[in-house]
Amino acid sequence: MSRRRPDTTDAPGRPCPCGKGGAYAECCAPLHRGTRSASSAEELMRSRYSAFAVGDAAYVKQSWHPSTRPRELDLDPAMRWTGLEILSTTGGTAFHTEGTVEFRASYRHGGATGSLHEKSRFTRHEGRWTYVDGDVEG
Repeated sequence: MSRRRPDTTDAPGRPCPCGKGGAYAECCAPLHRGTRSASSAEELMRSRYSAFAVGDAAYVKQSWHPSTRPRELDLDPAMRWTGLEILSTTGGTAFHTEGTVEFRASYRHGGATGSLHEKSRFTRHEGRWTYVDGDVEG
């Protein structure tokens, strides 16, 4: 699989892929650049989705818990993430050390469309939210 160059430009007004409605420059870009940390498991989930959407494999890998982080991570350059829907969350706030986020992410790959439905687990590691793993639903 080839590596995809991140498209992390902060063009004014460029919408954030995470779907919260703000501009990428103020939403997920600061997390991708490391100038701000996610305040919740949901925010980390959204920033990871955005990292997949812009091709930022380094952020995806860095935000993965060290115990489950893959050695190599190549993003498919043909994959286009087209939408994120958060279905439910448990825990994952400033008052928790663990949380889950259930989501559906839509994509286009070649001529096909589809979606990924996952219940992801997050935990704090060294004070920061990290992705541990997830169960892919039907």
